[in-house]
Amino acid sequence: MAHSYHLFLIIIFIPFYYVSGIGINYGTLGNNLPSPKRVAQLLQSTLVDKVKIYDTNSQILEAFSNTGIDLIVAVENNLVKNISSDISVADEWFSSRVMPFIPATSVTAIAVGNEYLSTADDDDDDNGLDPKALIEAMQNIHAVLLARGLDRKIKVTTPHSMAILASSFPPSSSTFAATLMPIMTAVVGFLADTGAPFMINAYPYFAYRDNPDTVNLEYALLGNASGVHDPRGYIYNNMLDAQIDAVHSAINALGFGNRSTDIIVSESGWPSKGEANEAAATPENARTYNTRLIERGQSSKGTPMRPKENVQIFVFSLFNENKKEGVASERNFGIFNGDGSKVYDVDLRCEFCSDGDKFGFGEKVTSGVVRGPSVWCVAKPHADEKVVQAVLDFCCGPGGVDCREIYENGRCFQPNKIHAHASHAMNTYYQMHGRNYWNCDFKGTGLVTFSDPSYGTCRYSQQ
Repeated sequence: MAHSYHLFLIIIFIPFYYVSGIGINYGTLGNNLPSPKRVAQLLQSTLVDKVKIYDTNSQILEAFSNTGIDLIVAVENNLVKNISSDISVADEWFSSRVMPFIPATSVTAIAVGNEYLSTADDDDDDNGLDPKALIEAMQNIHAVLLARGLDRKIKVTTPHSMAILASSFPPSSSTFAATLMPIMTAVVGFLADTGAPFMINAYPYFAYRDNPDTVNLEYALLGNASGVHDPRGYIYNNMLDAQIDAVHSAINALGFGNRSTDIIVSESGWPSKGEANEAAATPENARTYNTRLIERGQSSKGTPMRPKENVQIFVFSLFNENKKEGVASERNFGIFNGDGSKVYDVDLRCEFCSDGDKFGFGEKVTSGVVRGPSVWCVAKPHADEKVVQAVLDFCCGPGGVDCREIYENGRCFQPNKIHAHASHAMNTYYQMHGRNYWNCDFKGTGLVTFSDPSYGTCRYSQQ
């Protein structure tokens, strides 16, 4: 029982810290895309630690099991009204679409619809989308999660387009569109009550495309150092921050200032190709925007209006999707082509992530390793160094791990990085104690992987 006691100490005395990676949207409207299993495997070699999809594709949910990557799944727009009709319908949807895959697959949120209120029309129900059904569907799914004790793990929300705002500038004066006030009051109240985030799909690209004579390109590309001034004294160096704060103001205008919810940028990106009237849709601009967007997502910085609030960001998108409808730019928001080659060079490498072969996503961590049914335990690449160091100290101390291999002159000393050393020690502890999943938890910093993390002469033990 000694090892259980030591693990208990880890759980009790190590505070939880987590350094965010970056989220990405994974659409599947293409006939040339790699399999979900291959995508999941490859993303483990990148900075991406959150993935948002647009349905509950069973192959994707299965593929992301035991990867350490969080998944946001979605209720398609055409299913919202049916799910709003009765809790039993919501329960059947969840039981058949999501429940079979958890907890192996880390589902952290359910997005009910996508830009539903911008697609629905209060005055015309011909499209089958009823705005009132949105909040009812969200409530029903939340009730299902509550009954199953999953409401703290899985949040219910809905992504909006910027079209829900009456105007977005100046940010401090922004409000929701008058026709949407009742439904937005209900939605924001629900999110505040349940601790769920407000999702916004924000695209400076479209603002520039539609107003190239009045919108500064560098400002849209997240790089205008001169700044844009808001009448209330806020200075914006990029349009995305202004768009986020416009949403903050609209929420505050509803009277939720004291119960405000976090804002997540659920989509943002820049196309690499477009129609003749989309001159800014170039690989160079897309690379600039998404490089800065990724840096913005990892910076833990807030906005001028909320400087202390970290904003999570989901890049749009992982792949160019050749079957999407609309103008050419709609099919060219991807960082990668269907064969995995980069559309342009943007750095998503993660030095100590799980192995993925070189397929355009990142550099190899291992080479010449034959995969098999064995499993290993490694440190999550985005776990805070303070926690990882505490885990390393535990493993090499009271945990009883022989850590000579990661000491100076040991075969696993290089690279001399905390995550690399901790991964080796955590795996040894995990293997020593029977490869039970709780022996690779370490207060949420451990990740079970089916890819051998061994490299060079450094070998990771296995049973």
